[in-house]
Amino acid sequence: MDGDREAARLWRVYKTIRELIRDRGYMVAQQEIDMSLDQFKAQFVQGGVVNRANMMFTASLEQDRNEQILIFFTEEESVGIKPIKKIAERMVTNNIFKAIIVYAKGMTPSAKKVVTEMAPKYILELFTEAELLVNITQHILVPKHEVLTDAEKKTLLERYRLRESQLPRIHHSDPIAKYYGMKRGQVVKIIRPSETAGKYVTYRYCF
Repeated sequence: MDGDREAARLWRVYKTIRELIRDRGYMVAQQEIDMSLDQFKAQFVQGGVVNRANMMFTASLEQDRNEQILIFFTEEESVGIKPIKKIAERMVTNNIFKAIIVYAKGMTPSAKKVVTEMAPKYILELFTEAELLVNITQHILVPKHEVLTDAEKKTLLERYRLRESQLPRIHHSDPIAKYYGMKRGQVVKIIRPSETAGKYVTYRYCF
């Protein structure tokens, strides 16, 4: 891929991943999201090539500064066990229990197996660069989504005397569920504009 095209592509990916973790409640400076393409190139392009290793960063949860997430961009097009182990070592060393791995194209079955085996203590989420080229939550047809806390979920079920199984469902691999890092058992509140009521609220159970 041409160097300038690759830089423009990864600049978009970098912006989206910053927005994603901000939307999950992590602390992200607006200037990082608003970084221009020229600023991105100055910071991450060396010898005409984007240095993905330098794009790595961590962010702290706003409600608990001690809880961090690591964002790691792999150099390899097809990710094997080696980079996964490298990420795992960094997580253990820095006492970080959540990470997002952004990779170019593929991941070997053995690497995916390691990711699975690290859970539930260490959670590694996987995104391809293509999945992050556009922030899907900003599309005009996508309504606002808010993931409920456990307490909010409990209140909802009690108020309407519902069981989880009675709620409409959303699969954990759905692009929106994946964007917000939803886990099985969580409930998301969906807020749509309504011509008559101002807003129309529905809920979905993640399975």
